[in-house]
Amino acid sequence: MSLEETDPSELTRDEYELLLDAAETYREALVVRLCGDVGLRPTELAAITVDDIDQVRIDPPRYLIRVPDTDGGSGRTAYLPTRVERELRRYARSNGLTTDDRIFPVTPRRLQMLVSDVADRASDLFDQPGLADVSTGDLRSYFARTALVEHAVNPRVVKAAGGWGSFEALEPYLPEPTDAEIVDAFEDVERPSGPGHARSSGGPVVSDDSVIRLLLAASERYALLRLDADGYVERWNRSAASMFGYRAGAIVGTHVSTFYTDEAVEEGVPERALSTALEESGHEHDGWRVHKDGTEFRVTEVISPLRDDQGRHRGFAVFVRDVSVAHEELEAVRSRRDELEEQYAVSQAHRAVTRSLFESTDHEEIETKSCAALTGSRAYECAWIDRATHSSRHTNWRAASGIEPSDVDRLVPDDWQTEAAIEPPAADESKVVSERGVDVPIDRDDGSDETGAGRGAIARVSLWYGDTVYGTLTVVTDRADAFDHEERRWLETIGQQIGYAIAAVRRRNLLLSDRVVELELACRDDDSFFVDASNRLDCRFELDSIVPVSESTQLYYLRLEGASPADVFDLAADDPGIDDHRLVETDEEGWRIEFVVRGSSPALTLTEYGVTVLEAVTDGGVTTLTAECAADADLRTIVSGLRSAFPDSELVGKREAERTVQTAREFREGLEDRLTDRQVASLRAAYFGGYYDWPRESTAEEIADAMGISSPTLHNHLRKGQHELLRTFFDDPNGEEPSPEIE
Repeated sequence: MSLEETDPSELTRDEYELLLDAAETYREALVVRLCGDVGLRPTELAAITVDDIDQVRIDPPRYLIRVPDTDGGSGRTAYLPTRVERELRRYARSNGLTTDDRIFPVTPRRLQMLVSDVADRASDLFDQPGLADVSTGDLRSYFARTALVEHAVNPRVVKAAGGWGSFEALEPYLPEPTDAEIVDAFEDVERPSGPGHARSSGGPVVSDDSVIRLLLAASERYALLRLDADGYVERWNRSAASMFGYRAGAIVGTHVSTFYTDEAVEEGVPERALSTALEESGHEHDGWRVHKDGTEFRVTEVISPLRDDQGRHRGFAVFVRDVSVAHEELEAVRSRRDELEEQYAVSQAHRAVTRSLFESTDHEEIETKSCAALTGSRAYECAWIDRATHSSRHTNWRAASGIEPSDVDRLVPDDWQTEAAIEPPAADESKVVSERGVDVPIDRDDGSDETGAGRGAIARVSLWYGDTVYGTLTVVTDRADAFDHEERRWLETIGQQIGYAIAAVRRRNLLLSDRVVELELACRDDDSFFVDASNRLDCRFELDSIVPVSESTQLYYLRLEGASPADVFDLAADDPGIDDHRLVETDEEGWRIEFVVRGSSPALTLTEYGVTVLEAVTDGGVTTLTAECAADADLRTIVSGLRSAFPDSELVGKREAERTVQTAREFREGLEDRLTDRQVASLRAAYFGGYYDWPRESTAEEIADAMGISSPTLHNHLRKGQHELLRTFFDDPNGEEPSPEIE
């Protein structure tokens, strides 16, 4: 009998594969493999443990299984194919087996019945009646024939590995050699050997089917199934069952659309995929598939049409790869990329606002350019700035970008439009106006095509400096994750920067202006401590000077008349805006007192709007302020800003005047008129002698000795000279704010 001839009663390779396909559980497939690929008997299967597996080679890995002798002998050693070893260990891990546990803790009879059940199922599924009679003995015979005939393994090795007592059991699988086989077997005898002549060592040819099954067995993320010409499942292997969760008996004969989502089925995706594969001789695509339990997973699917020898269409081969992990990783990377792009857009907008502030020269330009900078990137769709007034709660000026100012009210939430005037933010509070001002969803579907709007979120932030709020900045975006903690902090910084720029540009304009507007304002608001104290104690305060200590704290130096400092200090102790107070000087007309004021005051509010306060007198519950601002300043904004903090305030009068400019020569001449010759001499000697250097080059005693006077006399001249010098610099004996400019 030649190698090509096969006994009809023997199990063929195709039939063996059908048995594996009919196995519904991992355990069934593993028992079939251990009989058909390793040659184990049921009694041996029931006795083996994980500890019987022995790795005898590392690279490449090779394994043997030490089969215990169930009859009391010494046992034997069988060859364990790598793919079977992998499946065996996977089964042991999934079932929590230790090295001493039996892999199949059942009787040999139960294992024989298991194989019989698989054979019956394969016979029914694949319409192969002959498979119903397959037993564990047939599987061992298949092992022997495959090893001897297909792989040409040494008969002695097969005898030892399979546990046969003699070669007689293997005789049916050792066919008579043909003439050609005899010649080929002795070919090496005729071939010369020695240096330069390498002996060839051929090996068994591995079939493509074996390679495919080896690959499929290596992972549960690959599946192979066969469809008939109409798209119904015809063949269903164990890998497909593991992937989709269906048993072969439940899925064979079912249409392939079972594995697609409902949406894909409604759109006709399965039919289009099969049609495309038929028209283009193959089709590859990605999509969602559905497990038996209803959960979805991502796959890459390759569909190839199957044709017979005459080219007639017989069905489809479908290769499915579960790419859920890769898809999730890709989506995570894409999500992170989108997040970084959004963060980059926000940072670009931040830098653009900063650049615009350097380029702006007045209040209006700051607001207009800031809004344009915010909408210049994809961070925000539109932005606007409102200057709120206390009396009307409406805006008298609105800068906008990305939207017409008249369209703004459609986007503002109702509760914002009814809110009270914006209060200055406390030092320990967020500068975002309120929690309602962040992540507020808005619906812009009502005819807002001009802005290209759909849905989005809106945020609002105060524009502030020190204790003054100049207005609010509002931004709108359609980004899904807008206004997180970091972006809120960024918006707070933007609000502070814009407020600082407004204050700075107003002060600069006042400093450089040749013409000024002198203002007279009256404040009767009891929120001012000095108005309240004057009203309650019937006293008079006259401001000497304000010295800023920080953005929210100032030193006030005032003259007090009509009440004792103790009474005033008692009231100050209960005022949260007064941190400290002390008596500085007492004279015949009253007292000079010092207050550490934290928070707002009428004079400070005007200062933060770029106004210089020249005088401030509080008497009879009214503070009268005399101040000056640049000729082109917006008086309405200044007065509205004062009234937003102190509502009971008003502008009493105004007039334009030329600013008096004092030259450096005039300053020096005015100073010389106030100094005596000895004071000038003492100051010059101390200055040029290094007394004012640090560290000092000369001591007071050394300067005094050089001038021929005593040290106390020198100190007296220096102190009086310094006092006149400072009084002249501040240009008023009472220490008021300087009005002259020095060229």
